[in-house]
Amino acid sequence: MSIATEIKDSFRLGSNLTKIIYINLAVFVIYNLVKAIFFLFLTPIDESSIQLLAVPAYIPALLSKPWTIFTYMFFHEGFLHILFNMLWLYWFGMIFLEYLSQKKLVGVYIMGGLSGAAIYILAFNVLGVFSEVLPISVALGASASVLAIVVAISTLKPNHTINLLFIGAVKLKYLALFSIILDIISIPTSNSGGHIAHIGGGLFGFLYIAVYRQGFDLAKPITWILSLFTFDRKPKSHLKVNYRNIDKDYEYNKRKVDQQVGLDKILDKIAKSGYDSLSKEEKETLFKFKDNSIN
Repeated sequence: MSIATEIKDSFRLGSNLTKIIYINLAVFVIYNLVKAIFFLFLTPIDESSIQLLAVPAYIPALLSKPWTIFTYMFFHEGFLHILFNMLWLYWFGMIFLEYLSQKKLVGVYIMGGLSGAAIYILAFNVLGVFSEVLPISVALGASASVLAIVVAISTLKPNHTINLLFIGAVKLKYLALFSIILDIISIPTSNSGGHIAHIGGGLFGFLYIAVYRQGFDLAKPITWILSLFTFDRKPKSHLKVNYRNIDKDYEYNKRKVDQQVGLDKILDKIAKSGYDSLSKEEKETLFKFKDNSIN
């Protein structure tokens, strides 16, 4: 099996968390490959190329490139920028999926990014301190989306503990609080727009769980739209001349998707009403899934 096929299958059959990470990595690699090619032919790519994917704060520029309010949250220029964002996304995304569904992960990621962009644009157009840099300011990166996931799961399960290198056991609520405070105190130093966007993403993460506990899903419009496209399509069988194991693979993939749907419903019920609200059959299903994951 070729590397391209392995990557394609990993994306197609992977979780929504995997898909989001792959999209971010693909955009990063493609952008920097194009940048390297331009450099080798003595025509260095200029900074205006960033403007095609990064979201501008200046309203006339935004109106001419409205797609950037979505693309900016998947676009990174520097290696360290994407490295730390993807590490945080993976760590906290895995915890998120322990309690909430894959659809909600995508919804919070996108809505957190949109909220971060909205707060960033609003701040730069309203606050006079940014008036000089407003026409040239752009924001890029997944940080607002990632912080939305961090704050959301930290709000839902504030006492969930993880172990950090050199520090030890730390509760999620303290990590989220530290991240927000760090962004606030960093606004006057550098990357003001980025830190403001982070705060906007974190604010959505908090509001999402606060409203979700009341029975409303703020990310439902996003998850509904995405359900029409690739994020929630069931794997399809592509029958060709070789019928060797295709039927078995299809049945296996279909069974795994059905199991995941059932698990998502159970996790949603735990998030809303607690573990004790589960029926005997739901508890048995949860334990069976955990046993299979361990094996």
